[in-house]
Amino acid sequence: MEIFSNILIYFVIVPILTMAGLALCQNRGIAAIRAVAVTGASALMILAAYLVYYFLQARGAGDNSEMLLRTDVTWYAPFNIRLALGVDGVSVVMILLSAFIVFAGVFASWKMNPLPKQFFLWFYLLSTGVFGFFISIDLFTMFMFYEVALIPMYLLIGVWGSGSKNYSAMKLTLMLMGGSAFLMLGLIGIYFHSSADGNLTMNILEIARNNAIPHNWQMWLFPLTFIGFGVLGAMFPFHTWSPDGHASAPTAVSMLHAGVLMKLGGYGCFRVAIYLMPYAANELAWIFLLLTGVSIVYGAFSACVQTDLKYINAYSSVSHCGMVLFAILMFNTTAMTGAVLQMLSHGLMTALFFALIGMIYGRTHTRDIRDMGGMMHIMPYLGVGYVIAGLASLGLPGLSGFVAEMTIFIGSFQHADMFHRVLTIAATCSIVITAVYILRVVAKLLFGEVQDPHHAQLTDATWEERLSTATLIAAVAAIGCFPNFFVNIISDSFLPIVKALGQFIPVA
Repeated sequence: MEIFSNILIYFVIVPILTMAGLALCQNRGIAAIRAVAVTGASALMILAAYLVYYFLQARGAGDNSEMLLRTDVTWYAPFNIRLALGVDGVSVVMILLSAFIVFAGVFASWKMNPLPKQFFLWFYLLSTGVFGFFISIDLFTMFMFYEVALIPMYLLIGVWGSGSKNYSAMKLTLMLMGGSAFLMLGLIGIYFHSSADGNLTMNILEIARNNAIPHNWQMWLFPLTFIGFGVLGAMFPFHTWSPDGHASAPTAVSMLHAGVLMKLGGYGCFRVAIYLMPYAANELAWIFLLLTGVSIVYGAFSACVQTDLKYINAYSSVSHCGMVLFAILMFNTTAMTGAVLQMLSHGLMTALFFALIGMIYGRTHTRDIRDMGGMMHIMPYLGVGYVIAGLASLGLPGLSGFVAEMTIFIGSFQHADMFHRVLTIAATCSIVITAVYILRVVAKLLFGEVQDPHHAQLTDATWEERLSTATLIAAVAAIGCFPNFFVNIISDSFLPIVKALGQFIPVA
């Protein structure tokens, strides 16, 4: 079949085959379960690396197609639903990010207990939805994979989580399903206005080409889709599920959730809401700019007053994800490029944070910074890793956070009007606030006095923990040191969107 000749479909097939392999493990023991999980993660890394290579070769050969590796197969003819696949530069880097975090998450869950087989089964189901979402260019298949990615979260938190896990799992599920209801209404509305000649379609590229959605309908459908995706992107005031969910989730789930799943929100906002409804995006952007601006500053201030390591990182994620939506709404290629760099940077550094927090918690059995201190002397590898993650978060030059935030703020300040510039200046204040809570935590956690004598007997990271964190640290440094590699991949992907908005500003 045509579909199986396309490498993109294997980003869905590999996780499904991994789940089948896990199901066949039966009572073969933890070694077999780990072997299958690592094989699946390694295969996804190899596929992602090849996809990047193929994409660069195609672009270098002068292929300027809007989407590469296109496949379009009829799935349900009565509604013209098709299994339509394709990638541009943004999709490619999001797939690469997902592969990195799945790989690191498997090793971070090396000693998962209880029910390790069942844990990895749900973990890979979530991964299937994530990869499927990023390769889809049909609204129906995109929404289907979106739901596949959300559903496992309830069990992954409710069964393998900690603390108020049942409350957190239910709150997360209800709020994200509420966002999905908004999104579904928006997508149905888009479908019924996708063509002026009655040939309705769910293909994103065809809908954009038709440009048939009436302006009055865009004013209704844009908020539905932007809010639907924005809930997953932790946009204020729909963010409250995020801190509780992260605090109760097991380590690998927090890594995948904050590192990748929340990026589905930002990706969907520009791929669907803004691209397909440019008129409403122009008219209503100011409302969502205010909300995302609040997310940036509010998230940073909230992180300052937390004492639980996971809550600190969760509120920090609200702030950093707010920057993504804020930059997308600036409608120029510089800011949008910064938004994707921020998705990459935040995905890697927050996965690193949650991995390190999980490893520290597994040893100290506390996440309260008031009960910890002197960890740099006790477990220096984990301490150095935490410092690197913190420096990336506060935007130290040479690490991923600096490149992403500078690109966002430069692009945002390109607007000459007072409204956009005042919002940009307010958003930049979050950098100072971030430095305050990061340095406070590092000073107390790593360099303070040891609070519990039993902590002095703790051990440093094991080999699998070192492999997991070293993978993420290397990626954070790579983005900071070689940003042009990633900018060259993603920059052209925004040109159709910016042209649809009637504004074209070249990448600075």
